[in-house]
Amino acid sequence: MLKETLARDLKDAMRQQDKVRLSAIRMMQAAITAREKEGGEPISADESIEIVAKQAKQRRDSIRQFQEAGRDDLVEREAAELGYIEAYLPAQASDQDIHRTVQEIVQRTGATSMKDMGRVMGEAMLALKGVAEGSRVQAVVRDLLSA
Repeated sequence: MLKETLARDLKDAMRQQDKVRLSAIRMMQAAITAREKEGGEPISADESIEIVAKQAKQRRDSIRQFQEAGRDDLVEREAAELGYIEAYLPAQASDQDIHRTVQEIVQRTGATSMKDMGRVMGEAMLALKGVAEGSRVQAVVRDLLSA
């Protein structure tokens, strides 16, 4: 389904001559196609979302690196692409939702210290898959386990 949406949006971006949107869509399509070629069969909707989320994460990392290097021109382009990419992702969980989910996992598993971080992170990432970035979840887990 995402592939069809991207194909349709690609045509719209071409008609509108929106080069940044066109670039973002082509990158997503290329990443999805590459994954399909690796496996030799079409990928699931969840895998498509994972690929798009990875593309968004790469843009965030690039933005950070370009900011550190003082390349504001590249920051603007990456930020614009990130906006288009995020439009294809499910709504992200709020900080309160992440905190509540992690707190439930900590209580359920009986985690008490940073030694339990791996177990809590594993369950939290499964529970928040696709709706929360790992760094946000990790910050909440660290905060709860260190308190």
